[in-house]
This record gives sequence, structure tokens and C-alpha cells, in this order.
Amino acid sequence: MICRHCGAAIPDDQLVCPRCGAEVQIVPDYNPLDDVLTREVKGSVEGATRQIQTDDIRRYRRGGGDQNVNVTRVLSQDEMDRIRKDRRYGGQRQNADQGRRNTDELRRQRQTAGSAQQSRQGTGELRRSRQDTAELKRQRQQKRLEAAKRKRRNLLITLFVILALIAAGVVIVYQNSYTGMLRKGYNAIQTRDYTAAERYFERAVIKDKSRPEAYVGQAEIYIDQDDLDSAEEVFQEAIRTQPSNVRLYQAAIKFYTDTEQLEKISELLQDCEDENVLGEVSDYISAAPEFSPEKGEFEEVQEITLTSETGGDIYYTLDGSDPSAENGTRYTEPVLLQEEGEFELRAVAVNSKGIPSVVASAAYKIQFPIADAPAVSPSTGRYSKPQQITVTVPDGYTAYYTMDGSVPTASSTKYTGPVMMPENAQTNFMAVLVNNNNGKTTEATMRTYITE
Repeated sequence: MICRHCGAAIPDDQLVCPRCGAEVQIVPDYNPLDDVLTREVKGSVEGATRQIQTDDIRRYRRGGGDQNVNVTRVLSQDEMDRIRKDRRYGGQRQNADQGRRNTDELRRQRQTAGSAQQSRQGTGELRRSRQDTAELKRQRQQKRLEAAKRKRRNLLITLFVILALIAAGVVIVYQNSYTGMLRKGYNAIQTRDYTAAERYFERAVIKDKSRPEAYVGQAEIYIDQDDLDSAEEVFQEAIRTQPSNVRLYQAAIKFYTDTEQLEKISELLQDCEDENVLGEVSDYISAAPEFSPEKGEFEEVQEITLTSETGGDIYYTLDGSDPSAENGTRYTEPVLLQEEGEFELRAVAVNSKGIPSVVASAAYKIQFPIADAPAVSPSTGRYSKPQQITVTVPDGYTAYYTMDGSVPTASSTKYTGPVMMPENAQTNFMAVLVNNNNGKTTEATMRTYITE
């Protein structure tokens, strides 16, 4: 149906226009055949029941050829009955003929009306067909849109399920991966469940023993409990089994740096024989000082020179203690050993990154030779007149003497040249030599002189 107000298509099951809201008024379609049929039926009934007319009687009389049409007479009852009968049958035949004519006319009218109705129906059908086509297109479009929506919805649901499964798989794989074990281990440390933490880190090591993170986690367990020795052992044990693993060395160096044990870095690298490792951690290498001359026994003052291949500052001690920047003498010139005795020279080099080397040491013994008692002349004896007394003084010594028989010292009279004997007296002359380097004194030489 078409709305007579706005022309919109109205579905057959609705009585209100969906566009303008006008109410639908249903009017029966006009059919001209109904009027024709009504007229035919009415005529048939009237023909069968109307009065006998004078014309009918005349036509009856003309049926008898031997009778005079102009004669007027009274018809008998039988004649009246026959006329009525003929009239009835004649009327019926006329009615039948008329009915046939009417039927033909009705058929033609029906055909005409049918054609008109078909035309109207065709126009309506065309209109409805167009409306139905538009509606069908709209419905098809709506169905396609709904199908597309369902398809997109199903696709999204499928994609979501796939993503959820992938995410679940990733979570499961991650939880059992090396990284997952590390995370669980550190979470256990946070709750101080060190047993569980150790188990997780051990599982991580089993998955990949070459990576340093699990060893760092194991060391963290002991660091959290202030057990640095056990933490250090974790790295040392790992390096013993993998002496060429650069990342393990780097992790151990970081551990020593974080725990302020820099002196142990050089101890770690001292035992490394892998050139690749040493090349990767060269910034942390600090070569121990070298001594010149090397350790030994000497009879004279020594000057000890200290050098390091990696440069940096050098600190030393002579009392046997370990040197450092805080506990030691910074090397600026050769170390002078000018006294007799035994010395342990210990030195350490500190590179530009502040990494101290291992401590190098050397033992020195300084023992100066002792000269014989000085030679004094003249010899002991009686002299008629005073003589000059001379003392032989070797290089590096100073002579001291007395003339009263007491043992001379460095505080006694210094010998600078010949000394005259006293006249008419007995003199007990004694002389000694004192080493100019170490102050060591020789045995004394005694002479007795008598002059007259």
C-alpha cells in the first residue's frame, strides 16, 4: 500500500504510515461486473412474473394462420392458459437468449473490466513491485549489514579467543622461562623466602648456565643476609667452570664494585688466562708495581724504584702492612734504604678507575761492612822527645781519639790531623773509626807513649 499523504510504502501488516504517521483507510475496490450481474438477475425475475399484455395475445393469434387477426373475440380459459404457457416459455427463451447475450456482454464487460482491472492491478502491481523491490533491496541490504556485523562480531570473538589463548600460552611459557624463574626468585627474596629463591635461581641456571643473571640472583640471596663471602663464592665457582665467559667476569666485577671490594677485582683478573676476557675488561686491570733493584742483601745504601705497566698512583709501606691510598706513602721518588736492617717493601698501584692492583712485595737486607781498628803510629814505646801521632782514616769514616785511656766515641775529639805527644809524660792514646753512612764504630786502637 501507498500512503495517500506522503507516498511512502506501507507494509501490509501495518495500519499507520511509518514515515508521516497517518492512519490507513481501507476502501473496497470497485468492480463493474457486480452491477451487470445485479441488473441481469433483476430482469430475469421481472420477465418471468409480469402480466400478459395485449401484444402477447396478438402474437399468439398470429400463430394460428387460419384465423382473422382483425376478429375480436373472447379467449377461452384454455387459450389463456396456452398463451400464458407460451408466454412463459417464450419469455424463458427470450430470457435465455437475453441471458446468453447478457452472458456474452458480461464476459466482454468482464474482459474489459478485467483488462481495466488488470491495467489498474498492473499499475498497482508495478507500484507495489517497485515498492516491494525497494523494500526487498532494503531488507537485503539490512540482512547484508546484519550478516557483516555478525561476521565481524564472530571474527572479533574468534580473534579475542585466539589472543587469549596466545596470551595464556605466553604467560605459561614466560612463567617457566629463564626470565620467569628470575622474577620468581627475586619475588621470593622480597618475602625473605630464601629457600624458594635459591630453587628458582637454580632452575634458571639449569636452563642457561652461561647467562650471569641467575648467579647474580644467587649472590643477592647472601648479600641480603650480609654474607658477602658466600656471595663471592657464587661467582668464583661459576668462573671456575666457565673461565672464558666474559659476562660472568663482568658480573663479578660489578659485585665487587657494588660491595666496595675493589681490591678483589685485581685478584680475580690475576688468575685469568683468557686474552679475550682480559681484553673486554681491560679498564679494570691494574698491574702490580715492579721493584728495581729486586729483593736481596746489600752492604750499602739502596734506592728502590717502583713502576707499574698500567700507570696510576703507587703507594708503599716498609713495615709489612698492606698499602693503600689511606694507609701508605704515595710514591714520588725512589725509596731510600740507608740504614742497616731488614725491610719488607710492599707496594700497590691504583689505576684511573680507582682499581687497586694486587700487593707486590720485596725483602731487602742492608748490612754495612765493619772496618778494622784504625792504624795508629808510632807504635807504643819510650821516646826521648815528643813525636807526631797519626791515624789512618779510610774513605767514608771519621776518626775520633782520646789521650786519657778512655774509649773514644763520636762525641770525642775528632781526628783532623797528626797529634803531638805530651812532653815528660805517659800518654794512653786510643782511636776509633765511625762509619759516615750508618754511624757504626770500629774497634779502638790503643797506644802508650812515654816521653823523657
